[in-house]
Amino acid sequence: MTHAVSETWTLPWRGLGLSSNLSVADVPQPYRLLDESPGLFDYVEYSAPLSLEESKAHASLFPEMWRRRQDVPVLFHPVHLNLWGPALEPVQALKDLDAHARAVESPWVGNDVGWWHVDGQPFPGYLYFTPPFNEAGLEACVSHALHVQQHLSVPLALENPAVLARRGQWHVLDFMAKLHARTGAPLLLDLGHLLSHQLSAGLPLHTGLDGFPLDQVIELHIAGGVVTHRGPRSFYVDDHTQPVREELFDLLASLIPRCPALRAVTFEGDGHPPEVARMSLRRLRQLVPAGARPPLTWRVPAGVAAVPPLTECSQPWALFDAGYAAAPAASVEDEAGTLADQDFRLAVVAEVLDRDWPLTRLLLAGTREGLAAFTGSKEYRKLFDSVARTPGQSFASWAMRRLRESPDEGASAALTLEMLLPSLFTRRVPAPAPGQVGLMEDVRVGSLPVDLSELVHSARAVRRHLTARAWASGTLELSGLDSLNQVARRPGPGPWSFVARRRAGGPEVMSVPSVLGEFLGMLAVRPMAEAEVAPGVLEAARARGLIRQG
Repeated sequence: MTHAVSETWTLPWRGLGLSSNLSVADVPQPYRLLDESPGLFDYVEYSAPLSLEESKAHASLFPEMWRRRQDVPVLFHPVHLNLWGPALEPVQALKDLDAHARAVESPWVGNDVGWWHVDGQPFPGYLYFTPPFNEAGLEACVSHALHVQQHLSVPLALENPAVLARRGQWHVLDFMAKLHARTGAPLLLDLGHLLSHQLSAGLPLHTGLDGFPLDQVIELHIAGGVVTHRGPRSFYVDDHTQPVREELFDLLASLIPRCPALRAVTFEGDGHPPEVARMSLRRLRQLVPAGARPPLTWRVPAGVAAVPPLTECSQPWALFDAGYAAAPAASVEDEAGTLADQDFRLAVVAEVLDRDWPLTRLLLAGTREGLAAFTGSKEYRKLFDSVARTPGQSFASWAMRRLRESPDEGASAALTLEMLLPSLFTRRVPAPAPGQVGLMEDVRVGSLPVDLSELVHSARAVRRHLTARAWASGTLELSGLDSLNQVARRPGPGPWSFVARRRAGGPEVMSVPSVLGEFLGMLAVRPMAEAEVAPGVLEAARARGLIRQG
């Protein structure tokens, strides 16, 4: 047990902050933005695994955060921290969390009240499951929150979760107020998440705030999102890359004066280009002026020593089955909301699979029904029985079983190609010496006994065509995928030489003439002097950006 020995915590003023996943591949990069615009914000709130060592290994901006944390303080907003679900966090994981928070001097740790992972395996896209807002959900969340706080030497700030489906009879603010009363934990109010509940319930944005303990809120979040409509219902999809809605700026302005314990306002601007993030932060700076404020004393919860036992009464696995279409949406409360939740989850699964399986996914799971067949399968469920698996590995297992049960030569050829690609990148390519040419580091060469060049081209063309029509018609006409199935069943004669290039969104496959393929294949073994290569072949490889010079 590592909770504070003293009876109080001291919470410093943090001011205005920007969220980050601490990756150089993401925008905006907080430290570059701050260097370009000094005083734009006061701290960085970052998301990372519970373990400090794991974060150091995987977060490419971690060294800069560590070096600058005295001048640019941080708040730790972890991932993989369950505050609901069928099992409490392992004690060792919470020890890692506490060591991490203390090492970076995060004065508190905030997290959404939800079910994020199963034994370390996150739900795709980190789309957690929201607890039901009823007595059973409350009891389970109390157990989780007190268990976490028992092993944490800084306060755990409880964040209201995003809501699509309405489950339970309570308002989300009433649920969070009851959770605070039972745990003594401070509150983190996410304004977009609040909007998601109000829209799903058909309520005005400010409903429930008058009776909510705003004096217990230490942090506010504001971020982007999309409002969508399904029949008579409206839903807010919490997608930080989207623009911040105007009503959320207005809500924030009205709430800041009503939160006397407020310590921080975080703009979750993940995915916003620096010039766009700068505009939002400047607007927020008018609401959260720069400058120090006196620290706040917060009393350590008295009930931390007695964690109530966790029960299954809130039925998390039933919500999992409905959310991933392993059970009918009507099997749980709020069928329409559950279908909207499924839409979001299936879209994220498709996006994850398309990084490595774009052809096979379109051929076997190109429709909502196809995606649901995968997420409702035993292979998908097994993903959460073993942390060694990935969604892509589960999909490959499912696809192989499907093709054994219903043979399809076209889909089998696509699966063979996409299973081959990762092995190509396990081979290192030799670097060229001066006067030589060699393969680009992100390029590999492969071959198959049948020619799939038409399938590779058609998949891109069909995606582009159907997406453009959907924008015009408002309907994604998935019957158009039939042409792709025809192409898959008529591969050309081989052998087929192709080039695979590693991209951020997954490997890109392109066909090359046989002469060029032979040349690139030789470069995969050894670099060659420029004089050894026919000028036309050399020029073709350069024009495609496939070779480098020593």
